[in-house]
Amino acid sequence: MKKIYVFGNPLIEEDSLPIKLIPSLQKVFPNIDFIVVDPNENFPPEGEKNITIIDTIQDIKKPSILDLEDLKEITNTPITPHDYDLSFHLFLLKKRKKIDRVRIIGIPSWYDRIKMVDIVLELERIISNLPAKNARHRTYRDQRRG
Repeated sequence: MKKIYVFGNPLIEEDSLPIKLIPSLQKVFPNIDFIVVDPNENFPPEGEKNITIIDTIQDIKKPSILDLEDLKEITNTPITPHDYDLSFHLFLLKKRKKIDRVRIIGIPSWYDRIKMVDIVLELERIISNLPAKNARHRTYRDQRRG
């Protein structure tokens, strides 16, 4: 079964949307295991080299796919300690060869201005079109350029 790791904090409103979306996403994708994790505690599981994550990302307008190169651009000017911690952790895992590839499905932090239904529909499109593990995909950086 395919796994998508979900990051978020249900106690912080602007970081809780990924967790709130899980029931809707499980209905749309019953063959995907959505797993809530703390990225700083035993993540990723042993032997998983290509991982997909759903997390809140500030300053994006709609759900988008990001990779480690996108995180480099974002973390050049860290917005919150959370963004810095996640990117630092992922870069460290990559450097230690614990992971090969990371796909982050970023969700806007300002979701209260848009409908949850719209986000679920956009995530459905993104997840349905995720390429095979080693295939190239358009990321947030690619979308900005054209």
